[in-house]
Amino acid sequence: MEKINDNDGNPSSSHQALKGTARWAASLENLLEDPEGVKRFREFLKKEFSEENVLFWLACEEFKKTQDKKQMQEKAKEIYMTFLSSKASSQVNVEGQSRLNETILETPHPLMFQKLQDQIFNLMKYDSYSRFLKSDMYLKQKKSEEQDENSSEAQSAAKRASRIYNT
Repeated sequence: MEKINDNDGNPSSSHQALKGTARWAASLENLLEDPEGVKRFREFLKKEFSEENVLFWLACEEFKKTQDKKQMQEKAKEIYMTFLSSKASSQVNVEGQSRLNETILETPHPLMFQKLQDQIFNLMKYDSYSRFLKSDMYLKQKKSEEQDENSSEAQSAAKRASRIYNT
């Protein structure tokens, strides 16, 4: 028996991986892996005046991927000046930032911000993330997705039926 495939060529299944808002609601990690999720979360945090948290987290993720020593030094200094310095334009509120001084920027390593990044992740996870999932912004997105899904499921069923009868 031949498998029926969706339009994109994948076998159709009711057990497809979570998508969109359902995926975001599963974990903060999932939300931060999805560019659209990050965009929506940033919009939410901007309204809460705490967008710097996700920006710092993203900058640290990008920093960890940096291979070139000179580039790593530049990015480390940029992260420090933007988020950690007492004069930072988007200062994050983390413990131990006073212990992180500019001398560490001379010999950067990929995990130099890890402890601070973990603090910010936990702050977002146990504070703003749960509020985001209850926000109008998230709930509207979820409702819109569900409406799109229902109409596309009806279209898919009609297409499958037409394929069956037109063979």
